Amino acid sequence: MEPEEAKACDAKYYELLEELQALDFVLVELNLYLDTHPGDYQSIEQYNKFSQERMRVAHAFQERYGPLMNFGHAFSKYPWEWSQTPWPWQV
Repeated sequence: MEPEEAKACDAKYYELLEELQALDFVLVELNLYLDTHPGDYQSIEQYNKFSQERMRVAHAFQERYGPLMNFGHAFSKYPWEWSQTPWPWQV
């Protein structure tokens, strides 16, 4: 069976994906900072706020375009969406 050709994506796809990338960057930076400053309450609050925002944006992306990750990290609609392209790392 040959792989399907990647589908074209609308502007919202790229907007949400870019927002996820920005949130991931902030979360990685806060994570690194908190590794050396574990008692910084404000940074922990920021981390939690951005984590919630990332969950919200990821949920919106997945509702509209399908799973971002497999292995139980996201639900799939019918039919099975994981085999549908493009995957986020292909764009």
